[in-house]
Amino acid sequence: MEPIIRATNLVKRYGKVTALDHCDFELMPGEILAVIGDNGAGKSTLIKAISGAVTPDEGEVQLEGQTVHFRSPIDAREAGIETVYQTLAMSPALSIADNMFMGRELRKPGWRGKVLKQLDRRRMEEFARQKLNDLGLMTIQNINQAVETLSGGQRQGVAVARAAAFGSKVIILDEPTAALGVKESRRVLELILDVKSRGIPIILISHNMPHVFEVADRIHVHRLGKRLCVIDPKQHSMSDAVAFMTGAKEPPVAA
Repeated sequence: MEPIIRATNLVKRYGKVTALDHCDFELMPGEILAVIGDNGAGKSTLIKAISGAVTPDEGEVQLEGQTVHFRSPIDAREAGIETVYQTLAMSPALSIADNMFMGRELRKPGWRGKVLKQLDRRRMEEFARQKLNDLGLMTIQNINQAVETLSGGQRQGVAVARAAAFGSKVIILDEPTAALGVKESRRVLELILDVKSRGIPIILISHNMPHVFEVADRIHVHRLGKRLCVIDPKQHSMSDAVAFMTGAKEPPVAA
């Protein structure tokens, strides 16, 4: 089985600081791959290089076996890679439907859409409601309510639903449960597993080891700007993972 995303020898420098040091990365079809590492290990830079937010100085990224050169996150999004950042990148004052379609609004058919640039709000609202229902977000009653009126878990749910709706190939989740309570975190983890069941591979960046070990199929351990190892959560403990990423324990030798 070929990786859906393969990154080889990625290098990214910021002056004298090397954020990525000949880093390799593989995401397999249909899996949840967790990316863990200490603060400053280079996890965010790796994800930004994959999602088009930064351009690596060296190395290449392949999507479905084809080399890609993303100049911006829009390029990655058009290629089918959606990213849910920790800040959610949502506009609190706008409605759920408006946030779902931000930057890709649907226009009315015919001259009203082409000439007058009128938005097809009914179609956007129906689509947004369908996507929320697909992921079981039934507690959101009004698709036109402002995002600022939602709970933290509901906002995260909307962000995941938006990614699942438009991320046709890969979804990247950056600390999706960081600011949530126990109940809301549980709902987000269920959403992640639901998205996986639809066949969409997920990259999960998280510091929450119990969550990582609960949902991840494989764990990419990142240390000092490069991939240290990839471990199976069924064969290693949380203590092992922490020891690997902090340097307290030697990583397993790849087969």
